[in-house]
Amino acid sequence: MKLDVNALGTFYRMAREGAGLAAGRLTHMTGVETQVGVTKLNFMRGREIRRDFEDSAEKVAVRVKLTGAIEGYSMVVFDRENALRVVETLLAESDSDDVCIDVTGGEFTEMTQSAATEVGHIMNSGFIDGWADVLETAIDVSTPEFVEGESAESFFDDIDEAPDGDDLALLFQSQIETVGTEVGFSHYLFPKRESMSSLLGQLRTSGGIEYDKLDGFDRMAERGAEEVAKTATTLTGIDTSIEIRRLNFVSLEAIPEQVADETLVGVAFEFDGMPSGYLLFLFDEESAHEIVDAMVPMEVDEDGFGEMGTSAITELGNIMASGFLDGWANVLDTTIDHSTPEFIHDIGAAAVDPVIIQLGENQDFAFVFDTIVVADGREFDCEVYAIPDEDDLERALNNLDVDRIEETPTTAEFQELDST
Repeated sequence: MKLDVNALGTFYRMAREGAGLAAGRLTHMTGVETQVGVTKLNFMRGREIRRDFEDSAEKVAVRVKLTGAIEGYSMVVFDRENALRVVETLLAESDSDDVCIDVTGGEFTEMTQSAATEVGHIMNSGFIDGWADVLETAIDVSTPEFVEGESAESFFDDIDEAPDGDDLALLFQSQIETVGTEVGFSHYLFPKRESMSSLLGQLRTSGGIEYDKLDGFDRMAERGAEEVAKTATTLTGIDTSIEIRRLNFVSLEAIPEQVADETLVGVAFEFDGMPSGYLLFLFDEESAHEIVDAMVPMEVDEDGFGEMGTSAITELGNIMASGFLDGWANVLDTTIDHSTPEFIHDIGAAAVDPVIIQLGENQDFAFVFDTIVVADGREFDCEVYAIPDEDDLERALNNLDVDRIEETPTTAEFQELDST
């Protein structure tokens, strides 16, 4: 199976179009205004998808089987409380007498389950009709099925298309939120590999990238992320690990939407070689202060970072960047140089806007290696964004020898910055 940016761009437009139709139908059905959040094409390991379900609130889902231009399963997933809130709103709009619903921990009755299934089916149909519009073809949908449970097994174990273990799957994921309320939900598409391969072949306009090469590059990025966590532990004395790691394909304009709307502290790099691109490490202010406290043996200005605090953050970022990128270079048997670190202290999207502007001169979409590193029992969250140039990435992947990934050491030799 091969893919290229044009094919994935079409898939992305399908996902956005479907999310827009689904949001509109939810608004029409409940009278509650909705908005489309971030839409992504995620390349995720089966274990990571399952962890998404097991590390959060109990969920309910409505899923349908697809045949035709796309084969597989489409599934709308709510936190249980959110599903009950939507049902409560829907029943209130219909003047039903059964509107006193126990949102926190309530069980689904025959009526509320039927209402939730109706909502989920209309949402699924919105997504699917959007895809069909973009593809100018027909996609058939089965009778909707209501699913609930406390673990991933309830949702995935009877779906052959759902990835398991270390399998890398292309997953459509869209977020829709109701304006002014806490209700939101996620949408997942689990396509059959053969169906997706056929579509990719029809949409591809270049030689493309072998899917197995992208799988290999994702494994390489995972090792780089592990190196980042290890380096952070060594330099700060704070035990850290990778909490979330995904390879996303998104439009450049969507990247700032993923960044928390709060003051962030970080370090940005431009890297040059095969591939070239940008690398960012972003911390919330509390995490940044925690790092400075761990690395600087004296009190630092609490309201800012000053010279010593800035130096500590940039030193950590520089060494993490070396570990991440030198590991890539070792596996790719090439050289990747990175710029001197640029310190960032800005609010939300403004922290990444300069990178987006630079990349936007030559491309509309990007592969983003999106990682969160966390500390056990300490306030330490680090978001890592590695955004390669799309043309360089395609060339690098086509030259990648996947057998080198596990054989080649990723640990890099580096010199620490002078923190004085």
